[in-house]
Amino acid sequence: MARSHATVGARRTRRWAPSLDHVSVGNVRTARPTISPRRIAANVSLMPESVASPDTVMRMLKRRNVLVMMVVGGLVTSCASSEGPQAAPATTVAAAIATTAAPAPAEPPASTQAATTTEAPVTTVSYVDEWERIVAPSDCMCSDKSEYSFFVRKADPAKVVFFLEGGGACFDAAGCGPKSTNFKRTVGYEGGMTSNEGLFDLANPKNPFADYSMVFVPYCTGDVHLGNATHDYGDGVVVEHKGSINATTALKKMAETFPDATEVVVTGASGGSVPSPLYAGLTHDVLPTARISVFADGSGAYPDIPVINATIGAVWGTMNAVPAWSEYAAITLETWSLPGLFVKSGAHDPTIAFARHDYAFDETQQFFASLAGIPADRLVDLIDKNEAQIEAGGVELDSYISPGHDHTVIGTPEFYTEKVNGVLLVDWVRDLIAGKSIDDVHCQDCGS
Repeated sequence: MARSHATVGARRTRRWAPSLDHVSVGNVRTARPTISPRRIAANVSLMPESVASPDTVMRMLKRRNVLVMMVVGGLVTSCASSEGPQAAPATTVAAAIATTAAPAPAEPPASTQAATTTEAPVTTVSYVDEWERIVAPSDCMCSDKSEYSFFVRKADPAKVVFFLEGGGACFDAAGCGPKSTNFKRTVGYEGGMTSNEGLFDLANPKNPFADYSMVFVPYCTGDVHLGNATHDYGDGVVVEHKGSINATTALKKMAETFPDATEVVVTGASGGSVPSPLYAGLTHDVLPTARISVFADGSGAYPDIPVINATIGAVWGTMNAVPAWSEYAAITLETWSLPGLFVKSGAHDPTIAFARHDYAFDETQQFFASLAGIPADRLVDLIDKNEAQIEAGGVELDSYISPGHDHTVIGTPEFYTEKVNGVLLVDWVRDLIAGKSIDDVHCQDCGS
């Protein structure tokens, strides 16, 4: 809920009582992400008249190679049969987590108060840190038709993290072409899951997710896990935008593997955080009794602009993946939006707890907003207005806004040390996933 910059915010009671600019994950550094859901949304008025028509928008996007992704997307199609839960693929490869120590924490932004210690409760870790690679059926694939796979870590079967990887996007021949580095193209992780930073520092006793089972959903389709189309961009560039099929297949596997889960946290970094509210709603469909929380990291300042929704949504085929919910009965390319993912999922399951984290002057979000012709010097204002739009739609959105220009935090050592207004982020997240009432945290001196 949007608050004054000068205060942490008044405490309130939840409705639910009982619930990567280059983020290093495994042996792959994800490409600078793009898209994102929530804050700019209410600011259609910020879009210059010069980008008011579809033709003008497309020329502008192609000319600047913009990776704006206000798509239309989501769900229910998954790889293989649509008849009931998908059977576990026959081919699996166990991949042990590397035991090397996590790299030393990077220097925090000057305007962020880095905590040297934390009083957070200690988690006793008693589970084997091992990941299993699940090779998905053949109709799941990366952008180049290469094989798709995802990873599962079995720990406490009652508590599960569903993590969506980020890594850029593409929507035209230049950005999707073979020489472009705009998005992550293959699954990677040939040596198995080896990450041990942030959320994935499973040996850290202060990690609130240390004993959670996990499903890690790699990204390789250029559509922030929201597309369902094969698109010919010309010049020999054909892209399989099958992000929705891949991710919903992983979601069904999660429900099959952990059918008695009582707590599910849907999260992601950058482009992976964009669809997190949608996949929370889909989690409710497959695990209807679980308490569901969302923590979206680094995607709070992108607008709900109908012409962009339609332009990008058309090439990604996101309308082919819209959930079969009553909330989407009247949806169109123009009216589907990223902020709308929160509103629609919140209406679909009012018990979902939605939260997000952003840096007030995130340079990655500023970059992509400016490419779209949106004034982004005061990015924090766009973030606040986008949150206001979501809450005006009837959804409570808890927010933690840190000062500075960084992009994401959940996959970094700073997840444990970031502190704003005396509140450690890791403690705030711990309370979120425990179903406790939490306050909005908003930097007072956010920088510029």
